[in-house]
Amino acid sequence: MVGEETSRKTPAELVSVGDKTGLDGAALARASRLVAKVDSAAVQDGYSLYLHGFIVTKSGAWTVVQQGMNTDEKLARRYHWLSEGLESFVDEPHAAIEGPRQDAPLVNMTDHRAAPSRSVQLSLLEHGPDAVLEVLSPTKQLALPHLEMPAHHDVRKDDVSMKRLGAALLAASDAEPRTYEDLLLTRGVGARTVFALAHVAEVVHGAPSRFSDPARFSLAHGGKDGHPFPVPLKVYDETIRVMKDAVTRAKLGNEDRLHAIRALDERTRALESAVKDVDFEGFVKDERAKSRERGGRTVFDR
Repeated sequence: MVGEETSRKTPAELVSVGDKTGLDGAALARASRLVAKVDSAAVQDGYSLYLHGFIVTKSGAWTVVQQGMNTDEKLARRYHWLSEGLESFVDEPHAAIEGPRQDAPLVNMTDHRAAPSRSVQLSLLEHGPDAVLEVLSPTKQLALPHLEMPAHHDVRKDDVSMKRLGAALLAASDAEPRTYEDLLLTRGVGARTVFALAHVAEVVHGAPSRFSDPARFSLAHGGKDGHPFPVPLKVYDETIRVMKDAVTRAKLGNEDRLHAIRALDERTRALESAVKDVDFEGFVKDERAKSRERGGRTVFDR
């Protein structure tokens, strides 16, 4: 994985890889740009991207791992993407998002329920930037007390250049994007532009844009920095073994192991509604107590 400045060169590098190997370098470059735009603009969760790793195989299959940082909370979050099984870049596209989950509703345009908002946002561009900026004016906001604007997402004149936002909206309008992916890839369209369009869509057309945090906080294998507990290598290795065995069996036509894993997932989801509360502190304390016997390791160990 590479830093922000170097990662911006990734699309050009992928085009070069395509020229050398016969792969569709332009499609790979588009995927790289789009994945970065989705996690920086379509998902607004308070984490700024600073790492982008794009791995492509000889067959053209690819995976992306990006990392974002919340400097206020001093927390990191990873965004995982896989080309295999990817049906849409903007509708539930992530293979996983790992990090501490947030309970407050976020601007999450990748939520399946955001489909009406994505559609409305495209139609709004037909009316030009003035219509969008009019709804976002302070007067209009005061006239809409039902619209919740949390502090970390509040559109205020002192922290947003309305002139620059208007220019970005005009650029998007001139580009006439046909799909939401085209909108995200329009030069100048970033988190603020998506934010503006999303809220106008909500105010004018009632198409909500705030949904639950897409992150799924995994406690299965701990963290390499020791939080919430050291990585239990024995558990980690056993998980890999089981998954490899399941995939191998499936390739041979025997999907019983994969079916069992899917059934476990479905059963777990069905039980979620019945769970009232979980002793998180107790769980972490128990994991830390058993860390040595489970081969617990962190990056600070020799």
